[in-house]
Amino acid sequence: MKPSLRRAATHTAGVTVLGATGSIGASTLDVIERHPERFFVAALTANSQWEAMLALVRRFKPACAALLLEDAALELEQAVLREGLPTHVVCGDAGLVHAATLEDADVVVAAIVGAAGLGPTIAAARAGKRVLLANKETLVLAGGLFMAAVREAGATLVPVDSEHSAIFQCLPVDYDGRPESCGVRRILLTASGGPFRQSPMAVLASVTPDEACAHPNWRMGRKISVDSATMMNKGLEVIEAHWLFGIDAGAIEVVIHPESVIHSMVEYVDGSVLAQLGQPDMRTPIAHALAWPDRIEAGVAPLSLSQLGSLHFSKPEAERFPCLELAYDALRAGGTAPAILNAANEVAVAAFLAGRIGFLDISRACAETVQRLAATPVSVLGDAIEADREARAVTRASLKLDAATMSS
Repeated sequence: MKPSLRRAATHTAGVTVLGATGSIGASTLDVIERHPERFFVAALTANSQWEAMLALVRRFKPACAALLLEDAALELEQAVLREGLPTHVVCGDAGLVHAATLEDADVVVAAIVGAAGLGPTIAAARAGKRVLLANKETLVLAGGLFMAAVREAGATLVPVDSEHSAIFQCLPVDYDGRPESCGVRRILLTASGGPFRQSPMAVLASVTPDEACAHPNWRMGRKISVDSATMMNKGLEVIEAHWLFGIDAGAIEVVIHPESVIHSMVEYVDGSVLAQLGQPDMRTPIAHALAWPDRIEAGVAPLSLSQLGSLHFSKPEAERFPCLELAYDALRAGGTAPAILNAANEVAVAAFLAGRIGFLDISRACAETVQRLAATPVSVLGDAIEADREARAVTRASLKLDAATMSS
């Protein structure tokens, strides 16, 4: 749901970046560094890359740095003490929550990939923060609970994913989550189609992880690049859009747009279609979310439509992208079904990237896990977490993976 309009704060805003060493984190820090008069880094978090985190601590000198893994946090803490840096190091799930709810953090950028981002993101919402949401799993696993936390705490929620940012920008500023009240007919989520959009179907069984990660337009991490190749990412974005904007599955259409210039569209009942265009650079939606409702420079080159020449659109092929329909089915099923699908996909993608299964096995594994586990209601966060745990175990077993060596 789009929050009520709030003017940007006049003071310098403290920002916590959850997932600071990832691609979204790097782009966020680039934008922040361009506007020291508006933002400062309050806290940074990551999984285990303590050396990369140390470089960021030297650069931004946040009050807090959190690493999920205890051993990595200890290495970071010792390095911070040796260098006399003014940063307190914490670790584990509690450390991530501490960083997300830090008093000096006005803004929390939720950019942790995977289910690990669920706890700190919901904690930020419950603390009434301005949450810049780039973590898909928060809405996929526990969309109802998260949106309730946003409403109850009076938090401000601004999407960062380029597609949801585009929809956000094309909706009325006072949009209240009821599409019928402002004449919204449907939303159109654009998708690049990934690297195999036009590949012969026969070659998909033998594609390599490097080929799957060679996204034609966006620079992303390996996991999300594979999700783009299967279009699972777009399916998860359909689920996100449902929760963010109160739109039913039947009013959300995915359109392949290989140029990635139109980031998404909103169609109204009078026949108007509003679209948001821009370079395929995540700094644009990040800058929009950081400064909203203002606009700030993001370091992104202007878009030249005359140089672009033409734009193309097509419907996704069901045979080529079975993961997309799996996501629609999960949304319609409700409850824990999206959490089950997401967990199965994380395990399968990790196995593919490790060379343990083929590209086409990803969708097969997801379908098998969804069929084996019945969806149940998500009444508390633990329901989603348990569904996630069980789905991972079932998927590992079906793929004959060793949980000790194939963590995901």
